[in-house]
Amino acid sequence: MATSVNETYSEIINGTTPVLVDFSAEWCGPCKMMAPILKELHGMLGSAVRILKIDVDRNPKLAAQYNISGVPTLILFQSGKVLWRQSGVMPANQLVKVIKQHAVLAA
Repeated sequence: MATSVNETYSEIINGTTPVLVDFSAEWCGPCKMMAPILKELHGMLGSAVRILKIDVDRNPKLAAQYNISGVPTLILFQSGKVLWRQSGVMPANQLVKVIKQHAVLAA
């Protein structure tokens, strides 16, 4: 789940690997519930999908760019395009279905 220090957000979401971005906040209870779910998702899909956590309070311009009004908001990107987005907590198995339905995963 770690990213290279040299890689920018833009480079990551414009890559061919699907990227699930979790827009969240420190003070948000449901956001804290997403952390173990995203860890489970990473365990299920491994390197087939990248997972980024973006703190909306530390990145207000990015949050505004995607009109994030509630947290957690999950957005799935691939090749720079928004494939799917939803606000609220979702279980890992449901996220796997969403990712497989919308993104092209490497074999």
